[in-house]
Amino acid sequence: MKTYLAILLTLFIKLQINAQEKTITGVVTDGTHPIPGVSVLIKGTSNGAITDFDGKYSISASEGDKLIYSFIGFISKEIKVGTSTIINVILKEDSTCLEEVVLIGYGTQRKSWLAGAVRGVRVRGSRKNRKYNQPINNSNKVSSNDSYKEINENTFKSSQLNPLSTFSIDVDKAAYSNVRRMINNGQTVPKDAVKIEEMINYFNYNYPQSTTEHPFSINTEVAQTPWNEVTKIVKIGLQGKELDKENIPKSNLVFLLDVSGSMSDLNKLPLLKSAFKLLVNQLRETDKVSIVVYAGAAGVVLKPTSGTNKEKILNALNRLEAGGSTAGGEGIELAYKLAEKHFVKGGNNRVVMATDGDFNVGPSGDKAMKDLIVEKRKSGIFLTVLGFGYGNLKDSTLETLADKGNGNYAYIDTMQEANKTFGEEFAGTMYTIAKDVKIQVEFNPNKVEAYRLIGYENRMLNAEDFKDDKKDAGELGCGHTVTALYEIIPVGVKSKYLKNIDNLKYTKTTTSTLNNELLTVKFRYKKPSGKKSIEIIDVVNDENKTIEAMSNDFKFSTAVALFGMKLAKSKFTNKANYNKVIELAKEGKGEDKNGYRSEFIRLVKSYKNSNS
Repeated sequence: MKTYLAILLTLFIKLQINAQEKTITGVVTDGTHPIPGVSVLIKGTSNGAITDFDGKYSISASEGDKLIYSFIGFISKEIKVGTSTIINVILKEDSTCLEEVVLIGYGTQRKSWLAGAVRGVRVRGSRKNRKYNQPINNSNKVSSNDSYKEINENTFKSSQLNPLSTFSIDVDKAAYSNVRRMINNGQTVPKDAVKIEEMINYFNYNYPQSTTEHPFSINTEVAQTPWNEVTKIVKIGLQGKELDKENIPKSNLVFLLDVSGSMSDLNKLPLLKSAFKLLVNQLRETDKVSIVVYAGAAGVVLKPTSGTNKEKILNALNRLEAGGSTAGGEGIELAYKLAEKHFVKGGNNRVVMATDGDFNVGPSGDKAMKDLIVEKRKSGIFLTVLGFGYGNLKDSTLETLADKGNGNYAYIDTMQEANKTFGEEFAGTMYTIAKDVKIQVEFNPNKVEAYRLIGYENRMLNAEDFKDDKKDAGELGCGHTVTALYEIIPVGVKSKYLKNIDNLKYTKTTTSTLNNELLTVKFRYKKPSGKKSIEIIDVVNDENKTIEAMSNDFKFSTAVALFGMKLAKSKFTNKANYNKVIELAKEGKGEDKNGYRSEFIRLVKSYKNSNS
């Protein structure tokens, strides 16, 4: 009997041991390169993890659990947990997506400064709301906690009554990556999340470099509108000058990082820390970095440190944990104070803010943050705003900060997007070559009956703002491209979008002798440290170019515009369908070195199939 009980006890203990959780670690690769952002989920539960920049993951699981490894563009793999605590996984590309899905290869070379013991200040708040093991939300619903500025679509305006169209450039790219994330997660895309100009300007275009003393080139094109055979479309494109990394002035950077409780999700602070490794890797000896964090209060966790001391900077980042409320205003005050204290004359002085925008202590509303940041921009310090996470994303607040703070705004949802922002487009993100860039277009009423600017609704200016040097406008980064599209109704064309107006009694129009001029476009900009604007004028002549004769860049930008119009339920699509978007995008794909245009085509196909 005693022997029998002993056997039962031994079996019971063994079962208990087997049921105990253990830490499973490993690396996910494609056979050659690590894959960041892979979802690792325990089957049948909501417990999961995401691979970091080096493809590494760590998850608590029990023997017998099944782990599911999944990533867009790859075939998911299911592995049963055995006795080993190390599970390395190779994912194979999904052949059905090979044409359009492109994975950015990050390489396998290790940097010595990534290793080493972590020392320094640990900054954290309450752990009670931490959600590191939450999986990606594939809900078909829009979270009521996300907030966006209302967008009222630009309509056609008569060139007789309103010959001038004035707006600020917009180099923000957040809307496209945010919309892409929602579509990939099967979520409804809110109308106000669709900022067409940010979707168009997410992509780089093959415009020539400036050959003048001005920091950007001007590129225009006119053709038949792809979705309306009786109207024309005009492209106005700017190409910022490229600068070698070595020629960029030394930087005084202050990382302003949100470590409040709302940042605890995997796609927020953990992703932020991995993403900032890419930025740190770009720093030079002449660059200095400080780190300010905020939760219930704000504090300095790293004083100005040379870019050569990457280990020290990364250690400070790695020690950060999330918890507490969100005193964003206090964090901004402290970051700018630190940036001003160490201001580099003639250098690149910039605050790099990373947050979900959920401020709830001190100044928090859009107006309060606008007033605060307008005051801070007088310091000559520029701003980069990086949005992270969803379900609680305050896009309207982040857009306000970037718009009013001499800044740019990007949304980072994956390591691939972090690589685009901090790697491929590092100079454009971090260094401004022209500020307060405004565009004013005067339409020739003898050629143009009416016009509408596609997008830029939140960037419109009054005509008198164009020459007002006190009026803030957008900043152009090194190597950035900016594209604006106008749809125009030629004189003599009948359109359902036009309403009859009475003849003017006191204002008479004269016949222009400049019969072939379609429009004149003026640009005003300031040098990064300048106070007086410089003006450039360019004349665009009328053309009868067919859709087939459009350049690749023109075709692709109109494809993105049409997709945005469809998402926003525009009344000007003329019943064009998603097949037209795909057709235009394919014809305009061009070389597509980094695969972003192919990814767009895949995205449109995915959205079309899920909404057909």
